[in-house]
Formats: sequence, structure tokens, C-alpha cells
Amino acid sequence: MHEDNARFPSQDPIRAGLKGACPRCGQGKLFDGLLKVRPKCGACGLDYGFADSGDGPAVFVMLIAGFLVVGFALWFEFTFHPTILLHLLITLPIAVVVCLGTLRLLKGVLIALQYRHNASEGRIDRD
Repeated sequence: MHEDNARFPSQDPIRAGLKGACPRCGQGKLFDGLLKVRPKCGACGLDYGFADSGDGPAVFVMLIAGFLVVGFALWFEFTFHPTILLHLLITLPIAVVVCLGTLRLLKGVLIALQYRHNASEGRIDRD
């Protein structure tokens, strides 16, 4: 854990990540806009420079949202037999909303878990 955590009560990383809150204090905001991570917490001053979720959130979004959207599209196709244009008009906005919504949530959770476990890039020990 981090050495300065004695001043702050332990935060549940899942709850903090889903709320988009600071993983250390739970009060400040993690995001500046939809997906951009702020430089630091406005409440406790935690530098978010460590926050690099990489491609993790995108992989989970592809798995989860892909399953949901493709399932919906198949159900829609076999229940109503719509035209391609109707499929695009209904399924595409659903896909965008589901992907962006889950991407923000999963990015917040992965960053909070990264903070909780003090995760960083792998380094090769050269002794």
C-alpha cells in the first residue's frame, strides 16, 4: 500500500471506480469529462500520474458489450425481421451507449484497483 494512506480511510476500489471517485479519499473526481483522467484529485491532491489502465477496459467492454449488443441484435432480428436500415437505427445507438457507459465504469474500477494494489509496469531487476 501507499505510505500516505494513514490519513485516509480505506476506500472500496469497486465502489470508488464505479462512482468515478478518487481511489484514495473517495471524495474527489477521477475523470475530467467522459474518459479523460484528471491530473490530480481536487480533494486530497493525489497525483493520478500512476493511472494507466491501458487496454484493459477496452477488452472487457468488447467482451461484455459485445455479448449484450450481439444478443440484442440477434433477438431483434429473429423476433421482428427488420430491414438493415432499421437494425442500424436501433442497434447502433444501443451499442454506442453500452460501450461508452461500460468503458467509463471499467476504466474507473481498473484505475482504483491499480491504486489499491500499488500496481505498476513490470521491471526487470538487473543486479
